[in-house]
Amino acid sequence: MRVTVAKSAGFCFGVKRAVERVYEQVACSGDNVYTYGPIIHNEQVVADLESRGVRVIETAEELKALTEGTVVIRSHGVPKEIYRIIEERGLTCVDATCPFVKKIHDIVERESREGKQIVIVGNDLHPEVEGIKGWCETPAIVINTEQEAEKLYVKPDTKLCIVSQTTFNYNKFKDLVEILAKKGYDRIVLNTICNATQERQEEARVLASEVDAMIVIGGRHSSNTQKLYDICRNECKNTYYIQTLVDLETKPFQSISHVGITAGASTPNNIIEEVQKHVRIKF
Repeated sequence: MRVTVAKSAGFCFGVKRAVERVYEQVACSGDNVYTYGPIIHNEQVVADLESRGVRVIETAEELKALTEGTVVIRSHGVPKEIYRIIEERGLTCVDATCPFVKKIHDIVERESREGKQIVIVGNDLHPEVEGIKGWCETPAIVINTEQEAEKLYVKPDTKLCIVSQTTFNYNKFKDLVEILAKKGYDRIVLNTICNATQERQEEARVLASEVDAMIVIGGRHSSNTQKLYDICRNECKNTYYIQTLVDLETKPFQSISHVGITAGASTPNNIIEEVQKHVRIKF
């Protein structure tokens, strides 16, 4: 069986940087290291950090209860309010927000302060989007579907600033922006999808169109992995979404000659390598 692994599979720059920051704090500080939210959307990485004493803070209320320690801001970023709480509590803050996400925070803070209506293209419940909303001076509007774009209404004299979740599907982003453009609003459009995401999605699409079966590896809560799966599934009906090697054992690959493998930005290389070796040896 021929097995092709996408060159872009695995940790992106922002995720790698964030994970390294936490391990550095464990090595330096030892006790009382926290992350605000899971540092990345990968259960294996989070579990390993927990085994080393790193605890996950899920809410502002939990954060307010801390009296000492180091808080690492997750790669997805957090609302501005979280920084204020960390400072007020006298905690040490290590900011591991992806630089591409941080750029969006700066944009929406500036543009909303100047009176523009911020429109975020993305998943309203995703932590990255929640963080972006928390940097807007006025409430942002979030759209994720064509129906939501069609229904969007603001006063005719309102200027829009349109940004995107960094891991959003680029083609879908363009479609939603086109719908808003037809409404005639005065707007600025900033494509804030990171280059790594676009390259990963395009490489996955091409690879999926060339293989008999496609394996997409990533955490069950990973937005960028789900988008990779959707893209690959459109090109190859035999596309499988797995978290680890354990999930692969029941998949039917016996009659397939070429398998493609890609992985989300939060998937460690060791998991990708395990899956690749297993496919080569077992099938």
